[in-house]
Amino acid sequence: MLPADMVGGVSATRAKDLEVSGDVLSVFVNRVDKVLRDLEGSAGNPSRVGAQTINLTSLHSGGRGAFHEADGLYDQYHAVHDKLTSLSKSLHLQIEAIGIAVQGAMHGFDNLEEDQRRRFWVIQSEIEDVQAAESPTGAKRDGDGTKLKG
Repeated sequence: MLPADMVGGVSATRAKDLEVSGDVLSVFVNRVDKVLRDLEGSAGNPSRVGAQTINLTSLHSGGRGAFHEADGLYDQYHAVHDKLTSLSKSLHLQIEAIGIAVQGAMHGFDNLEEDQRRRFWVIQSEIEDVQAAESPTGAKRDGDGTKLKG
């Protein structure tokens, strides 16, 4: 049985705890924006991470017979590199989405500019694509992690 003060699944006490002032949200969105700017200017920028690759010929010339250790190192390097690139892109997208969500929380999602609302949903789709690419089967997953049909 739900407590008497439950309204719409959230108690009045908890709802009050969730209320924040516009100033607090403004400070938070400024911090998120700064983190995003710092990430974009750093070596952790998804495009910079993606550009840092090595060639197999850097490890061995291939003309002197098999060098299985170099091949294994190359394969592991690329597996880790791909994962770091994916994580960097996902982090970048999620920080951008948080910034839009904070603006929506402050002003109401319906009061955001159409471009911001559209960008928010595009980001959500891009994050799903990144996560699907990371899954062992490459299959898209629902919000709860269940595999989507198709």
